[in-house]
Amino acid sequence: MSKEEKTRYSEEELKEFEDLINEKLDKAKKELNYIKETLSRSNDSGTDNTSGNSKLLEDGADTMEKESLSQLAARQQKFINNLENALIRIKNGTYGICVDTGKLISRDRLRAVPHTMHSIEAKLAKNN
Repeated sequence: MSKEEKTRYSEEELKEFEDLINEKLDKAKKELNYIKETLSRSNDSGTDNTSGNSKLLEDGADTMEKESLSQLAARQQKFINNLENALIRIKNGTYGICVDTGKLISRDRLRAVPHTMHSIEAKLAKNN
């Protein structure tokens, strides 16, 4: 007798994932706001009276820092979008189902990467 393979997570299990995602979403949004505030502050403080070469070096460092912060903000926004999409999948009943294999993604993987749409097997197969 083989146990029938589970194809969906229960309402209770989905609620656990929803709580986890909402927690990560709140944290990610706070981090994004902090990055945006830091970027905004660095844009405001561009007028000091340093002279010559040191001013050029500072401008270069400021530009690099702004680019890094902008990239970080973009990655954070993408992460937020992925989490929000995962919440939509919970609502429409497709959460936790691998888009490649159609099988259930393991609980451990979803706890580690709650916005994933790929089982570890599918992800590894793609990388080879």
